[in-house]
Amino acid sequence: MPSFLLGPLGKLAGVVLIVLAAFLGFRLWLASHDTAILSGYVLLSEKTAAEAKAAEIERQRDAASQALDEHRKRLAAAEASQQAAKDTLESEIKAYELQLSEKNRACLADAADRDFILHH
Repeated sequence: MPSFLLGPLGKLAGVVLIVLAAFLGFRLWLASHDTAILSGYVLLSEKTAAEAKAAEIERQRDAASQALDEHRKRLAAAEASQQAAKDTLESEIKAYELQLSEKNRACLADAADRDFILHH
């Protein structure tokens, strides 16, 4: 056996084993290195996705807040318009009643009469 290791085939087999061991060692190191690098990329991509999601949620919150403010403004304007119309109607009724009282006339219909007319 020692003559085989010292012969040309033994040297060739030794070189092949050394190259094979170096190649396998390099492949193992490369696999672990790639795993570490890829885990960093996964963390980075997850972080980027989380930041994008947070930005989208903030954008939606701002849009909802703006829509709510706009709705409140429109509601306040509608209520003011309704109150102005009610005030105008009240003043017209009072003016008409004043006209009737100046002419010694009065409207004798009350709320019950009005309901009767509306329902019959």
